[in-house]
Amino acid sequence: MSDETLAQIASTPVSTIDDVIAVMRQIDNALPDTDGLKWFNLLYLKVTEAIGAATAGHAWNDPVWLPRLDVVFAEMYFAVLRDPVSAPRSWQVLFNARNSPRIMRVQFAICGMNAHINHDLQFALVQTGSELGIAPRSDSPQHRDYEFINGILEAVEPGVKEFLATGIIGQIDQDLGRIDDIIALWGTRKARATAWGYGQIFWHIRNNSLLRKIQLDSVDNITSAFGRGLIIPVL
Repeated sequence: MSDETLAQIASTPVSTIDDVIAVMRQIDNALPDTDGLKWFNLLYLKVTEAIGAATAGHAWNDPVWLPRLDVVFAEMYFAVLRDPVSAPRSWQVLFNARNSPRIMRVQFAICGMNAHINHDLQFALVQTGSELGIAPRSDSPQHRDYEFINGILEAVEPGVKEFLATGIIGQIDQDLGRIDDIIALWGTRKARATAWGYGQIFWHIRNNSLLRKIQLDSVDNITSAFGRGLIIPVL
């Protein structure tokens, strides 16, 4: 599949979690198994489906904020697909390696989560807060909703990661040691807590172009360096 087709799919307007899921399913159907991007998209799709199912009818502390954050956050991923050449360095790590046969599916998935959560999430928090006039404060109704999602992610991700790891390991009879180390490096709850903290910092400097650029570059450098460690070939 060409990147032009992928960009076309990612250009579909989204305004709800159901819209986001529909686009991710199209991406999953379009990407071949040999494209590492497919495995990040699959992990993201499965956790988004779980969030949609688990939160249907949930009594949110703020019924507007979290659904909007989910859409803004997903749109940042779709924006990368529309223009990967201009993507942050943290995303370029995945895109530069996506066709390598020596990298395992679970590595692609976690590398993508690293870019999306460690880089994108803080900016999604600030964008959502700016739209709704809500600062990212700890122990706020919005933060309690944000924390609620951690339990859903922690329930779903291990099963998806295991599928991604054992699916290809079973084919080549590969030692699990290195992959266990890679999986252990990644913790969603810790990554999301860090993103919240960075989001609070970015909120306070959002109108200062110099400080904003320093923050952007710093986070992108750190995230891309960590991503390169996650995606070292093991095959």
